[in-house]
Amino acid sequence: MWRNILRSICVTLAIFCTVKADEHNHIYNDNEEVVLWMNTVGPYHNRQETYNYYSLPFCRGTKEKIGHYHETLGENLQGIELEFSGLDINYKVEVPQKNYCEVDLTEHHYQAFMYAVKNHYWYQMYIDDLPIWGIVGEIDEGGDGYYIWTHKKLDIGYNGDQIVDVNLTSEAKVKLTPGIKIPFSYQVQWKPSKVDFKTRFDKYLDPNFFQHRIHWFSIFNSFMMVIFLVGLVSMILMRTLRKDYARYSKDDELDDMERDLGDEYGWKQVHGDVFRPASHTVLFASLIGSGYHVVSVTMCVISFAIVGDLYMERGSMLSTAIFVYAATAPINGYTGGGLYSRMGGKRWIKQMICGAFLVPSLVCGVAFFINFIAIYYHASRAIPFGTMVAVSCICVFVILPLTLVGTVMGRAISGQPNFPCRVNAVPRPIPEKKWFMEPFVIVMLGGILPFGSIFIEMYFIFTSFWAYKIYYVYGFMLLVFLILAVVTVCVTIVCTYFLLNAEDYRWQWTSFLSAASTAFYVYVYSFYYFFFKTKMYGLFQTLWYFGYMALFSLGLGIMCGTFGYIGTSAFVRKIYSTVKID
Repeated sequence: MWRNILRSICVTLAIFCTVKADEHNHIYNDNEEVVLWMNTVGPYHNRQETYNYYSLPFCRGTKEKIGHYHETLGENLQGIELEFSGLDINYKVEVPQKNYCEVDLTEHHYQAFMYAVKNHYWYQMYIDDLPIWGIVGEIDEGGDGYYIWTHKKLDIGYNGDQIVDVNLTSEAKVKLTPGIKIPFSYQVQWKPSKVDFKTRFDKYLDPNFFQHRIHWFSIFNSFMMVIFLVGLVSMILMRTLRKDYARYSKDDELDDMERDLGDEYGWKQVHGDVFRPASHTVLFASLIGSGYHVVSVTMCVISFAIVGDLYMERGSMLSTAIFVYAATAPINGYTGGGLYSRMGGKRWIKQMICGAFLVPSLVCGVAFFINFIAIYYHASRAIPFGTMVAVSCICVFVILPLTLVGTVMGRAISGQPNFPCRVNAVPRPIPEKKWFMEPFVIVMLGGILPFGSIFIEMYFIFTSFWAYKIYYVYGFMLLVFLILAVVTVCVTIVCTYFLLNAEDYRWQWTSFLSAASTAFYVYVYSFYYFFFKTKMYGLFQTLWYFGYMALFSLGLGIMCGTFGYIGTSAFVRKIYSTVKID
C-alpha cells in the first residue's frame, strides 16, 4: 500500500515538474504542451493604454483554463496580464486550420469591435516568453466597412528541444455586421530553424535604428565636447586662479594700512562664509543623499543590462531596479547623513526619514495618481492593491532600516566638519552684481551644455519607451552617462567660480540647481517629442506620458545636481585650502 502511495506521489511530482519545465527552462519534449498566453489589447498610437485581451468580446478555446501568477513585481507594475488562450498547441505537432470558438455579434459586441478597429487596436501574445503582436482588424478604403481578422496562423520555429522563433499571420477578415456569428480559427505549423536559442531575441531588435551613424556621430560629438570642456575649464581656471593666487600673495605682503586702502575683491573675500551650511539643510542633505543613491542604482542597472540582457525577460528591468534601489539604500543614509552632520544639523532622524522617502514618495505619489485614472479606464496598467501594499512594505521595512544603518555609519565615519577655513559668526553681506551673475541666471544657463551632450540619446530612449522599439545598446547609454557626468561637473565648476568671484557664497544650492536644470530642458524636450514625434491622444495617455516624464526628469535632475555638487565641493575645498588665510 505504501509503495503504491509513494509511486503516486512520484508520478504527481514528475507531472508537476514536466508542466513547469517549459516556460522556466524553455526545454520541451515532443508532444509536450506549449502555452499561448494572451496579454493585452489597446490602441496602436497609445502604447501605454492597454486593456485585458478579453475586455474585447473575443472567445476562448475549448481547452481547460490555466492560471498565471505574476512571477515578478516588475510584471505586475507593468500591467502584464497573461490569460490562457485555450488553444491546444503541442510541441512539434502540426494543427490544420481549426475552429475553436464562435462569437454571436450582438449590438454591444459590434460596437466594441468597431471601436477597436476604428482606433487601430493591436494585441499582444506570448509563446515561451517570445512576444507576438497582431492587429484586431482594418477599415476598408472607403472608410465605411469595418473588418475583423478571425484566423491566427502560427509559424513556430524550433531548434532541437527549444522554441527559437514565432510568427503570426492574421487571415480571413470578416465584415462586422450586427447579428451575425463570427467563427474564430487557428493553425499551427512547426518548422526547423538554425537560429540559436541565445540569439532568438535578435529579430525583435532594430540595429538599423539604434546603431545608425547618427547615433555614433552623436556619441563622438559628445565625446569631443567633453575633451573641449575639460581642456577649456582647465586652461581658463588654472590661468585665472594663478593670477588670483599671485594677487592674493602680493596682498599678503602689504601692511594693514595698505591693505585697507587697496581694492580687494574676488573669491578670497568670502573665505569666512563659503563653508557656511546651506539653507534648508535637511532638504539639501536629503537631495544629495538621494542623488548618490540614484547614481548608484543607474550604474548597477546599466551594468546588469549590459551583462545580462535584461530586455529579453518580461518586467526584469523594473524588478532589477527595485531590488538594487532597496539594496543600496545605505548609500543614501551614509552620504546624506554624513553631509547633514558636517553642516551641523541636529535633527538627524528627520533628515534620515526625509532622505529615505524623498524619491519613493515622489514616485509613488505620481504612480498612484495615474493609477486612479487607469482604474477609471479599466486599463491593465492599473496597479493592484496588493502590489501597492508590497511596494509600501519595501519602503518601510527594507529601505528605511537600511537608510538608518547608513545614516549612523555616515555620522560616525564622515560626520565631523573638516573645512579648510573657519566659518565667521556673522554672515558677510552679499554685494550687488550684474544681472548675469545672479544665481537664477547661472542656474538656468548651467543645464544647456549637459542637455546638449545627451539630447540625441534622449530621442532613442524616448522612442524605445513610448514607441515600439526595444532599447538594447546599453553600452551607448553607459558612455553617455559618463559623458553627462563629466560635462556637468565642468560646467558647474565654471558657474561656481563666477559666483564666488562675485563674492556670493551661496554656492551649494547654486551648484546643485545649475546642474539639475538639465532636467528642465529634458522635460521641455519631452513636450516637443509628444506633439511632433508621436500620435498619442486621450486623457489617460497624456497624463501617463507627462506624469512619468516628470518623474524621469526629477530623477535626472537629482542625479545631475549631485554630480554638480560633488565636483564643485571638491573644487571649492581645493582652492581655499591652497590660499593663505589670515
